[in-house]
Order: sequence, then structure tokens, then C-alpha cells
Amino acid sequence: MAAAGRRHLVRDFNHFITCYLCRGYLIKPTTVTECLHTFCKSCIVQHFEESNDCPKCGIQVHETNPLEMLRLDNTLEEIIFKLVPGLREKEQQEVEFWRKNQPKENGRETLKCQRFGLPDGGGDGGAGGGDDGDGGDDDDYHRSDPQIAICLDCLRNTGQSGETTVSDLMKRFIRCSSRVTVGTIKKFLSLKLKLPSSYELDVLCNGEIMGRDHTLEFIYMTRWRLRGENTYPMVLEYRPRIDFG
Repeated sequence: MAAAGRRHLVRDFNHFITCYLCRGYLIKPTTVTECLHTFCKSCIVQHFEESNDCPKCGIQVHETNPLEMLRLDNTLEEIIFKLVPGLREKEQQEVEFWRKNQPKENGRETLKCQRFGLPDGGGDGGAGGGDDGDGGDDDDYHRSDPQIAICLDCLRNTGQSGETTVSDLMKRFIRCSSRVTVGTIKKFLSLKLKLPSSYELDVLCNGEIMGRDHTLEFIYMTRWRLRGENTYPMVLEYRPRIDFG
């Protein structure tokens, strides 16, 4: 009976509700889906700017873009707010403070709460790093990013039927952000080539199919330059195929 009636203190739960990186209470708790470790959203996003590994267990979260493997835990956030008196109000006051004191850039206020590390009102997924925001810092459409020139060549695959209805691009040479992924290149090609929904695209570099999460910078550094290719621009081949799935 004595054990059943024992009152628990907040510090009894600190192991579960504090961030491994900043040692404070979890603010916008965000879980790494690969290993299920949870950190403050701003802490883990900042960590992934320097590393692709989980800071707690060391597992590689993602080969190129670990932010895609983050998920907000709204349930845990509500539990923490209920366990720690005044925490919700304190965080709201901090956000309001930075809203009022953030200097204006280009005539607009851009709230960046130091605790959150991200623009206020950003997407809950955390994976896009604010790329899907309504304007804001991404109005330049990544023109300020390092640019890379690529050549897109059609690699025709004449299977048993021997038929191919896909034409070449009118303009094979393009310049874009080095952060562009293969998935975005596939969408670009599908629109430009007006592919029917029954078609899929493979994107290859030096004969190797590239994963949709690979960025152009990653491909250039690991698949193009390291194989002794000194020519520029980088050549990517695309191969349309019918998806029978």
C-alpha cells in the first residue's frame, strides 16, 4: 500500500523527458525513426548539419538527408507540458520575446527563436528544413545555393517489345542547386517528357542507378569525380521504363 501511494516527483521522469544534447526539457520533441531516440527539434536539426549519425547511439540515420527521418512527437510534448509546471507558458513567452525583438530583414520580420532553431510556423515534419514554407527565406528558389551544371541524356531501353515512345529533352543541359535530389530530377523529367503514369524513370551515373534521396552534390563527389571523370558538366542518364507493378 505504501508503494502504491507513493507520489512521484518530476525528477523521477527526467531521464525520459530531457534532451541528450542540451540536457534541458524536450522542446518540440522530435524522434529519429531509425533508432527511436528523441531530442529537441532545434538540437537534432543543428546536429544533422554536421553529421548523419544519431548523437546518442551512433547509427547512421540516412546516407544523404537525415532530416527526412525525423518525426515530431506531439503526444510526448503534451505529457511534458503536463509534468513540468509553467513550461508551456515559458516557451510561449520566449517565442513572443523573439518575435518582438527579431531585427527586420528586407523589410520583413523573420522570427527565428534561438531555442527552436527554425523559423516559427515551419512544417511539423522537420525534414524539409523549411523548404515548404510560404515564402520567407526560400523566395530565391535556392539560387543562393552552390550551383551545379548537369547533362541529362536519355538511355533508351529497347526490351523484348523493342518499342520506346519517349523523346529526348530539347535542352539537355541545365544548372540547378547542388541540393537537388534525384527524386526532384525524376519529377522534372516526367513533366518535361510528358510521361504517362504507367512509366517510371531510373536515373543513372556511370551506369549505376541513383537513389531518389541522393543529392547532386553527393553524386558528383562520390560517383563522378572519384571515378576520374574530369569533364564538366556531370552527365546523368535517365531510362524510362513501364511500371508493371
